[in-house]
Amino acid sequence: MNRPITTLFMLMSLDGKISPGASDDLDVDKDFPGIKGLCEGLHQYYEIEQTTDLWSFNTGRVQKKMGVNEKPYPEKTPVSFVLLDNTHLTEHGIRYFCARSKEFVLITSNMNHPAFSVKEDNLHIIYQETPSLKDAFCILKEEYGCDRITIQSGGTINGILLREKLFDYVDIVVAPVLIGGKDTSTLIDGNSITNTDELKSLGVLQLESCEALENSYVRLRYKVV
Repeated sequence: MNRPITTLFMLMSLDGKISPGASDDLDVDKDFPGIKGLCEGLHQYYEIEQTTDLWSFNTGRVQKKMGVNEKPYPEKTPVSFVLLDNTHLTEHGIRYFCARSKEFVLITSNMNHPAFSVKEDNLHIIYQETPSLKDAFCILKEEYGCDRITIQSGGTINGILLREKLFDYVDIVVAPVLIGGKDTSTLIDGNSITNTDELKSLGVLQLESCEALENSYVRLRYKVV
């Protein structure tokens, strides 16, 4: 395989939502800890997260929601981070990830991105005039030695990854909550299938394990077939 082996690892509600609502002010990491019935078992998701791959893929939009453009610089971790971003990260956000990452790779189609003004030994930029996550993932393996990567991006990017057949495994922690709302982001968003010719782009799954966790949480692990 000329790209890394990928695992989609996410926390979602029973009805497939990955956000409490349709606003960037709402976020499961910020809001679930304050909700009785969810906060008690939430730690299990973060404990499992600590066992995922040493390469992690996310988006600038998600990280902006997490406050990286304002947070103090963190301690170095052994994890290498890959972010897809055009407009959401500031120079501070870029330096935040340089401080946090073993290697930090930014994928962008914005030639004026503030990352181009940052000079750090562990900062690498994949500039794509025509965006292609498939090509970017190949570069991650061929040039940076990324063999396995955990995906934790938003629903729209997850939809692109699904249609481009870039998922190998799916590892989901299901929180015991129903959220609802047609505009609330789900595990997989993006364009819907509209004809039978597109059915080949479905992500058919083979169940590998189903684990009942504490406080009514569930962990589901699949292989994409």
